[in-house]
Amino acid sequence: MTPLAPTMESFFTMRLGMQRNASPNTVAAYRDAFRLLLGFVHETKGVAPAKLTLEDLDGPTIGQFLDHLESSRGASIRTRNSRLAAIHSLYRFAAMQHPEHAALIQRVLAIPAKRGPRPLICYLTTEEIDALLAAPDVSTRLGRRDRSLLAVAVHTGLRASELVGLRLRDITFGTGAHVSCTGKGRKQRSTPLSIETAKLLRSWVVEAGGQPGDPVFPGPRGGPLTRDGLTRIVARHADTASTSCPSMAQKKIGPHVLRHSCAMQLLNAGVDVAVIALWLGHESIRTTDMYQHADIELKERALARVPQRPTSHRRYRPSDPLLAFLEAL
Repeated sequence: MTPLAPTMESFFTMRLGMQRNASPNTVAAYRDAFRLLLGFVHETKGVAPAKLTLEDLDGPTIGQFLDHLESSRGASIRTRNSRLAAIHSLYRFAAMQHPEHAALIQRVLAIPAKRGPRPLICYLTTEEIDALLAAPDVSTRLGRRDRSLLAVAVHTGLRASELVGLRLRDITFGTGAHVSCTGKGRKQRSTPLSIETAKLLRSWVVEAGGQPGDPVFPGPRGGPLTRDGLTRIVARHADTASTSCPSMAQKKIGPHVLRHSCAMQLLNAGVDVAVIALWLGHESIRTTDMYQHADIELKERALARVPQRPTSHRRYRPSDPLLAFLEAL
């Protein structure tokens, strides 16, 4: 094997595993990035991954790989930048292991993240949330599980991985009812439950039973739901709810939309953005600013406070025939 292979192995075992104690999701994301990169270089250069060198993964090659992700695989700019972040992390580690390749590594590290459009977030209105919570058939056990799951998701704003990772020991009922979880970046936080959500969740927990370490929302075989399973549950009930609430049919609704909906409810209720950031477990309050950009009602209330002044509506008319010709183009 060339020096690249042991360097990559050390990156995963020592840097990610021992030094950074990276989460399984982070390790999986980095693994997928390098599997795609090595596969691309193998196809384009005909060199087996175990025989690749750092010279084979220079700046132009990395650039071609990033273009391949977008053009051939249909990856979004966000996914492209995520793959680039994984590559940058490896090359920063390689810089300490192979100083003789400093110039090559710096050229790769100089590849910037690509800027793209930032669409407004998708979230559900109060009427749409009510329709979604009413969609599950509560005459069945799965329907009662799903309704509790959706209610917790909308009220707490937990991420998909946090929802499927909830265990019975993470729930506290009674005074100060809340759920506890370990979120992104291994940050632990507790999120309060409303009275109605706590009642609904308690009813489900009593019905489901189980030990403290069992999942709150088990899958078909008793184990925790997968993220894909959670996505299918949300999509299925959203499709059902769209029959009574047609506006939902125009939205692509997944677990993260429920997280956004929770944040928008808090914002519309007048909760400070700093509190919302703590509620959602954001690393920076700047991340939470996107909800203020998306809240049209907040902007309309701000506009209503601004004094309105009458303005004239005279149409511009050019005084010259040539200007009139150009204006008509």
